[in-house]
Amino acid sequence: MRFLIDFFPIALFVGAYKLADIYTATGVLMVATLVQTAIIYAIDRKLQTLQKVTLVLVLVFGALTLALHDERFIKWKPTVLYASMAIVLAAALWVWKKNFLQILLGSQLSLPPAVWSRLTAVWIAYFLFMAGINAYVAAFYSTEDWVNFKLWGYIFPVLFIVGQGIYIARHLKSDGSTGTGS
Repeated sequence: MRFLIDFFPIALFVGAYKLADIYTATGVLMVATLVQTAIIYAIDRKLQTLQKVTLVLVLVFGALTLALHDERFIKWKPTVLYASMAIVLAAALWVWKKNFLQILLGSQLSLPPAVWSRLTAVWIAYFLFMAGINAYVAAFYSTEDWVNFKLWGYIFPVLFIVGQGIYIARHLKSDGSTGTGS
C-alpha cells in the first residue's frame, strides 16, 4: 500500500505529460503530492522530514516552472532534493557526529551503531548517485527522455530499498532483537 502511495504522484505526472505537456504534468504533480502528503498524514498522524521537504520542493519548483514557463526547474528539483539530503546526512554524521538516519528510524529498528553508520554512508552514496543521474539526464536528454527516466528510474529506489532490507536483515535476530555481526 505504501509503495502505491509513494508511486502515484510520479505515475500521474508521467500520464499527464503523455496526455498534455510538462506544464500540465507539473500542476498534476503538485496536486498529487499535496494529496499524497494528506493521505500519509491521515494514516500516520505525522509527516517525516523528508516528506515535508519533498512537498515544499515540489511546490516551490513546480510554481517556478509554471510561473516562469521554464521546465528546467521541475527537472532539477530531484537533483536539489537528493543532493540536499546527502549533504545533511554527511554533515550530521561526519561533522556534528549525529546519525540522523538512526535518529529518524531508531525507534522502529534496533541496530548496532556501526551498522547505523554504514547504512547512513550507503544512503549518502545513494542520494549522491540519484542526484548525479538526474542531473545528467536533465542536462543532456530531452524532456521526453527525462520524463521516461522518472518513470523507469523508479527501479533505483526499489532496488535500494530491497538491498537495504537484505543488509538490515542480517543484523536482526529472529526474535526482533539486534544481532551482533557487522
